Amino acid sequence: MRLNPLNEVLFRIRLAERYLEDADGAHRRGDNRGTVSSSQLSVENSAKAVVAFFRIPSWSHDLSPELRELLESIPLGTRPLAEELAGIAEELAPEHGRSIYGEPIRGLTPWDIYSEEDAAATLQKARRAIECARIVLGGLRAIA
Repeated sequence: MRLNPLNEVLFRIRLAERYLEDADGAHRRGDNRGTVSSSQLSVENSAKAVVAFFRIPSWSHDLSPELRELLESIPLGTRPLAEELAGIAEELAPEHGRSIYGEPIRGLTPWDIYSEEDAAATLQKARRAIECARIVLGGLRAIA
């Protein structure tokens, strides 16, 4: 079976958008843990969409090293946005585990960890990550 990179790009952007919708819904319900969890997955898939244009993305939750490896292949005008996306992905990657397992050593469940401010900030980062990914992919002529 041969993978089509454009299909993978479009699939990952769709995942990022759906997770952003989940994060928005969780935020409206006051579910801070759910907002952070879905925001992190949105960011992760935004980064994977860009990586997928060049190669199969890893299963990692932190795509920042892969994105940074590809910076020289990204058009100069959109490189700063790819770097910004890598930074957001790197920052939010640890939240994948924390939003699911909490902090066992400290005795904190995922619901104990996040405030409304944390949730709002991660939601904003997820919105920005999709925006960056869309602009970078547009520069690569992967999407309109």
